[in-house]
Amino acid sequence: MDKQQLASQIWKAANKMRGSLDANDYKDLILGLMFYKFLSAREVEFFISNGLRPEALEVQLTLDNERRVAQTQDELGYFIAYGDLFSTWEEDLNDLRPSRVIEATLAFDAQVNPAYKSIFHEIFSPLASAVPKLGSDANTQAKKLRELIRIVRDIPTDGRQNYDVLGYVYEYLIAHFAANAGKSAGEFYTPHQVALVMAEIVGHHLAGRDGIQVYDPTSGSASLLLNIGEAITRRSGNPDNIQYYAQELKKAAYSLTRMNLVMRGIQPANIVTREGDSLGSDWPMIDPRTGEYHPLFVDAVVSNPPYSAEWERPKPGSDPRFSYGLAPAKTADYAFLLHELYHLKHDGILAIVLPHGVLFRGGEEAVIRRQLIERNHVDAIIGLPANIFYGTGIATIIMILKKDRGTDDSVLFIDASKGFSKIGKKNELRHRDIRKIVDTVTERRSEDKYSRLVSRQEIQDNGYNLNIPRYVDSSEPVENWDIYATMFGGIPQHELDQLDTYWDALPGLRESIFDSVAETHTHVKPDLQTGGQLGNAVHQHPATQAFKQNYLQAFTGWEEILDQTLIQGIDSVDMTTIESELRSQLFERLSQVPIVDDYTVYQVFADHWFTTNRDLEILKGQGWGTIRQVEPNLVLKKEKGKEKEVQDGWIGTILPFELVQRELLAEDFTEIEALEKRLIEADERVGELFESLSEDQLGSGDTSITNAAGDAFAAGKVKTRLASLLKDITTPEVEVLSQYLEAKAAEKKRLIASHPEVDWAAMSSAKNGSYTATEVRKRIEELRRATDFSEDALEPVLIEALGLLEEVKGSKKAIKKRKDKLHSGTKERIESLSDEEAKMLLRAKWVRDMLADIKSIPEHAINELIDKVDYLDGKYAATLSDIGRRGRKAELSLAEMMGHLTGSTRDLEGITELANILGGGAR
Repeated sequence: MDKQQLASQIWKAANKMRGSLDANDYKDLILGLMFYKFLSAREVEFFISNGLRPEALEVQLTLDNERRVAQTQDELGYFIAYGDLFSTWEEDLNDLRPSRVIEATLAFDAQVNPAYKSIFHEIFSPLASAVPKLGSDANTQAKKLRELIRIVRDIPTDGRQNYDVLGYVYEYLIAHFAANAGKSAGEFYTPHQVALVMAEIVGHHLAGRDGIQVYDPTSGSASLLLNIGEAITRRSGNPDNIQYYAQELKKAAYSLTRMNLVMRGIQPANIVTREGDSLGSDWPMIDPRTGEYHPLFVDAVVSNPPYSAEWERPKPGSDPRFSYGLAPAKTADYAFLLHELYHLKHDGILAIVLPHGVLFRGGEEAVIRRQLIERNHVDAIIGLPANIFYGTGIATIIMILKKDRGTDDSVLFIDASKGFSKIGKKNELRHRDIRKIVDTVTERRSEDKYSRLVSRQEIQDNGYNLNIPRYVDSSEPVENWDIYATMFGGIPQHELDQLDTYWDALPGLRESIFDSVAETHTHVKPDLQTGGQLGNAVHQHPATQAFKQNYLQAFTGWEEILDQTLIQGIDSVDMTTIESELRSQLFERLSQVPIVDDYTVYQVFADHWFTTNRDLEILKGQGWGTIRQVEPNLVLKKEKGKEKEVQDGWIGTILPFELVQRELLAEDFTEIEALEKRLIEADERVGELFESLSEDQLGSGDTSITNAAGDAFAAGKVKTRLASLLKDITTPEVEVLSQYLEAKAAEKKRLIASHPEVDWAAMSSAKNGSYTATEVRKRIEELRRATDFSEDALEPVLIEALGLLEEVKGSKKAIKKRKDKLHSGTKERIESLSDEEAKMLLRAKWVRDMLADIKSIPEHAINELIDKVDYLDGKYAATLSDIGRRGRKAELSLAEMMGHLTGSTRDLEGITELANILGGGAR
């Protein structure tokens, strides 16, 4: 099971038993127990790695054994007695009481090394506070606590899984708790996609530095700090090069901060945390030897502070952090910003999430804005999509500031509010959106309707108002209608000029598909206006063919590079840098390609990379042998009203069954596909036949031929109705066969001999030349069904429907049988793969499918052009004169028809007047 599957499974199990418990309390329980298990496992691993036998742990790990206590406190920073270990709770699970867990958390606090106090002190306080909320009485609490421990024990913390897996599960659970925590969610979680944007921008700025310090004064779950750390590590290769400073006011979130940092494998010496109000009490950096105060200055500050929170303002001039001004008492947004800016080194960078209102609100905030611009601190302002954060749907921004920006006084404005996908109820930045924002910031790039570098002078001219729409107009242009084209037809040349990106890239195409009707107007050539001829002409034009060929040439050799890098050189792949290396190669290849949007291509790459990255993590972490591994496919099924997890076949750990079937078991796979295609066709035809019948023909009550819902045939009822309709049909052949059924043996022989007009060969005979009653009845049924019915008769519809229903039933059984056999064969095939076969399959999964999707993009780009030309052609196809003539014709026709109406004298007078208005007169 990969880390995504593991995290999803744990969340489903946890959410299932949550009941009415508050999401925040439940978060404290699950995450607290998870961290407790992690620390317990670390302690056990520490002692075993130092020569202690597992069976000796119970005797050795006691509070009375001062040597062991000191040993683990010095090394790990804490001590947990054997009876309080999570593994011991598991052994005693049936007798575990809530009081034992609460007492264990108190004992943990008492055994923390003073040097590690800032990391571990009262870290389990939220867990201990939440345990009593599991139920109204001790028995209910105990029962639910045991269920929680059963869930948490599935999380691997025994050293076989690296910190990334554990950290991923933790972050996954935090995100899902945030989604269920309502308005309080923003207090502890920043969406991963937003954190990535901030991390990549900060990581780019800090590239090449040693001894980096990062700080988050509203740290929550520490996700921002951890993402910054990963971005820096990708560039430096040294995770121990970073020191993390975290400050958090709320106790539960403060525990999350520390737990998350520790579980990500960060060295305790690199973790400096503080519980407290960042605004009310600045970071205390008192030298314990001299008592001197040393302010904290760091390389980067990142934060997502509470929006527009109230704060207690200090006296003006009393705090150097707020020398640019004091934020209003009811909106502390700029107080957080100034606090963070103060703590930057001269070459440091700040990334902060703020509500959109900070860009234009007046009063004291306007004063601060002016100072920030005049002192040249604001580097970039990024407008995010609305409804992207948990707990609020308001529009937000990321503001990037620097302590010293040199001589560049421009501010980069980015409107990224339209780049997202909707996932559930929330909006979410896609890979392409994240990458485009980061590239635009790091390259300080201007792009029409997306970003713009704005001079300080222009901002001054706008009264220091930083509202993004003042500088970047991302609105869709209002559609204009050309008056000449509206009256006389044709496409205005100036509207075609808006497609110059295409015309420049496809020389000669414009001239080949348009005819001029005037100097300023044109139209699609007449022979291209019907039957898809325009599309054919565009796709077949030499310029289009050359464009497609040039695009494909841009990727010449990349398949071989990907193969050598990812498959042949899998052991050498550096998981921290491989994605950025391949991304750089991709953008380099796209640099000379027109029309195609680079970030559209990157999204295709990123979608495929998600799976490739997951596979690489498993193969590198668990070994090459996992390529031949299959595992139970577990699904939830209801039994007696309760959901139960059961096995439904197998799935490949790395290789999907369908991929193996297509590549190595193609004959069987193709045959099943053909059967399934025929099954779909038969089903669709049955549906068409059903829809063709009237309610009377479908019947009701005892004569009904539908299912209980009345929306489909019931095969048994159709068969009964059909037999009833056919039973009285007779032909000479049917009469003879009916006599045959009643005849004695000798008479049967005479009938056969004396009636050559009967097609006796259409039936299977017995050895003595006779025919069974079953065969004869079957033949009679065939003959009756072959009757030449009238066009609107019900019988032929039911005959066809019944035949198809029987075919569908038989096909489903046959397909299932063949699929089951293929499934078993696929499992065996995966388990016996050679290395070369395994590499071939990885090549198909990782490289071939991705490149196929990337190489299809020019086709989509050209189709977009065709759609735009089609739209313009249709926009002016009907002139105003045409519309007027059609309207006039309709009026005259209506007036004429009104002349045939009859009615009372008054009615006819009214009709006559209306007809006169329409211009047709009346008789």
